[in-house]
Amino acid sequence: MKIVAICGAGVGTSGILKVNAERVLKTLDIEAEVTASDVAGLAVAAADAQVILTSPELVDKIGKTFADIVVIDNYFDLEELTRKIEKALG
Repeated sequence: MKIVAICGAGVGTSGILKVNAERVLKTLDIEAEVTASDVAGLAVAAADAQVILTSPELVDKIGKTFADIVVIDNYFDLEELTRKIEKALG
């Protein structure tokens, strides 16, 4: 399984989201590759992703994708991440 965390530049907030998503996945005992990307590189990074994690302001910049888009309001809220990742992964 592949999950992509995106932000505007691909280094700051996407990195934080990547690390916290990895923590959540570990507690859920789910194996997944989590990568960080910027919006410009998203088409390549998310070509085979099942889930894209992003902030509300970047949703309209994602474009066409087959991945589930999961909007995260607070990148530091592990409970929110857990709830939304569980829902996306069914």
